Amino acid sequence: MAPSHDSKNIARRALRIAQPGTPALYLFALQAEEVLQIADISRVSRDDAGKLIGYQRPQVRKHIQEIVEYLDTEAAVFPNPIILALSSSVRFQSSRGPGAADGLATSGLLSIPLPQSGKPKPAWIVDGQQRALALSRTQRQQFPVPVTAFVADSVGFQRDQFLRINNTRPLPRGLVTELLPEVDSPLPPRLAMRKAPSALCDVLNADKASPFYGLIKRASTNRQQAPNAVITDTVVVEMIQESLISPAGCLFPYRDVTRNETDFDGILQALCTYWSVVRETFPEAWGKPPTKSRLMHGAGIRAMGRLMDRVLGTVDPRLPEAPELISKHLAVVAPHCQWTGGRWDELNLRWNEIENVSRHVQELSNYLIRVYLNERAGIR
Repeated sequence: MAPSHDSKNIARRALRIAQPGTPALYLFALQAEEVLQIADISRVSRDDAGKLIGYQRPQVRKHIQEIVEYLDTEAAVFPNPIILALSSSVRFQSSRGPGAADGLATSGLLSIPLPQSGKPKPAWIVDGQQRALALSRTQRQQFPVPVTAFVADSVGFQRDQFLRINNTRPLPRGLVTELLPEVDSPLPPRLAMRKAPSALCDVLNADKASPFYGLIKRASTNRQQAPNAVITDTVVVEMIQESLISPAGCLFPYRDVTRNETDFDGILQALCTYWSVVRETFPEAWGKPPTKSRLMHGAGIRAMGRLMDRVLGTVDPRLPEAPELISKHLAVVAPHCQWTGGRWDELNLRWNEIENVSRHVQELSNYLIRVYLNERAGIR
């Protein structure tokens, strides 16, 4: 029987699989030209209020073209399904007869409404963005494509599935860290550990009282809307995470591991207090692109983060006089820093030779801490 397709709906024979506690899964097929006809690719961006929307990675043109060239061959095989999140507007009608269900799956007819003018499409691609784009460009537009779908109007649930499905793949780290605060369900330990630092990174970038306001680049960052964004979000997340999980970190005491609670307000106060003084101590290096200031570079942020653990181990950021005290502590290090020019003689590197690699981060951190420990005895 030929695929059913009228002006209002695409109807496909499908298997419905009910899994306990989750939306039912539907297994069916589409033609290549139909995938993007019914499904949107939801790329990560932010609305006017700064709220995260979408969840997909950017296009990779070369990879897409390679898929197109393969699909155009007669020997093409397409075994991996596109995974879709369907809106609740779809309908499934079970088949009749003794063979329609076997205890694991039910056969029937899935009806997917075609998008009308000015209306959103009834599906979103959770996995298979690049394959879907390639399918839309292949010469073989009737090529049959396997599809796995679930009904979910909630973008939060779609994001959760996107992260889980792509958990073992090389997703861009910035995309993962930006999505994590938006996922409410339990996460794998590796991802859960990064959720709180990513949420804090969000606040630091969005709060006008934060020294990092508008300076952090996330996967959704639009260069025209955020022209001042110069710091990669993964660097800020790593700086916060390292201080949070290390017993020697200044943010570690803000976690109550036994109750699984975190004092976010206290952490934000500590971060804003310290980094505001960093901004005041190095005004010529603050807010510039990493190519012009290594303070805004991954190595600079992480090294100053490790120095933060030492400084705030001595100064309580909750004290009214904390900014003045932190300023005195950073003043002993400032003359030895070469963020925008000159040479780090002790490291045998020019200022712009510092890279965000483990060896440079470690060497720069050790040097700043060593200078600080040697000089702080004179702080009054």
